[in-house]
Amino acid sequence: MSQADTVMTAVAPYEPKKRRVRIDRIISIAVIAPSIIAIAIFVYFFIGASAYISVIDWNQSNYTNKFVGLQNYQQLFSTFRFQQDLRNTLFFTIAFLVVCLAIGLLLAILLDQKVKGEAIFRNIFMFPLAISFIVTGVAWRWLLSPGTAGDPHGVDQLFNLDPLTWTWFSNADSGIFSVALAAVWQMSGYVMAMYIAGLRAIPDEIREAARVDGATEWQVFRSIIFPLLQPITLSAVIILGHISLKIFDLVFAMSGHGPAFGTDVPALNMFDTIAANEYSSGAAIAMILLILVSILIIPYLIFNFRNEVKQ
Repeated sequence: MSQADTVMTAVAPYEPKKRRVRIDRIISIAVIAPSIIAIAIFVYFFIGASAYISVIDWNQSNYTNKFVGLQNYQQLFSTFRFQQDLRNTLFFTIAFLVVCLAIGLLLAILLDQKVKGEAIFRNIFMFPLAISFIVTGVAWRWLLSPGTAGDPHGVDQLFNLDPLTWTWFSNADSGIFSVALAAVWQMSGYVMAMYIAGLRAIPDEIREAARVDGATEWQVFRSIIFPLLQPITLSAVIILGHISLKIFDLVFAMSGHGPAFGTDVPALNMFDTIAANEYSSGAAIAMILLILVSILIIPYLIFNFRNEVKQ
């Protein structure tokens, strides 16, 4: 047998393997191609289209290809309603995040004490997640409906509160906090589940070692448990912050824009603006929402990517 025949005989078994690898790659590409195409069209193409519409003059159904730059954005930021939307979003986000994290962590710590009926309590606290924000908005609209002085409704009637004092979402100054209360009721159970998972992942040996060294329970939580729960807290902040920035259905069902736009939010403003055929202004609001969400999420994604690379 010649040297060439020997080489061909040695290489021959690898050819079917290479062919199989090529076929597997083709199949993999064919499987993910529809998803890539769908994302490219229904996500990135429409983001680009919204960005384009936001810098042209397309209002009151009079479509023109005239480029106006940031004029739509300037007009938007000069309106009282959008300024109020940004303030409401800030107050809603702060209240929503702080109260959700506090209640979720407290419930998780209580359930982590191996209490009897833990599964029952856990399911009760997580039940609000089974319903949509629309249902939550309708229910809390009835609960917080102030009624009149002679005919109180909901919570005012239950606790014999003065409807003239406890106006809830009907108050132009503090109505957004009533909406935040409903959102906290729905999402605090989700935060609780995240914290329970984080607490159960901390080995008991670490806690016992700290107690043997003389640490009190508060010192164990402050120096060991809370630092180890930081990734959970960061994830919860990102998820809740994303929800709060683009909240729409809860506000729409519960209070609408409220008196003097006291409970208005950018997403609801965008809905009303586009319904009024102000397409460029509505697209500008959409792009501002995208930027706000990106400011919150992109640093988190970069942080996770760097951690994965280090590992």
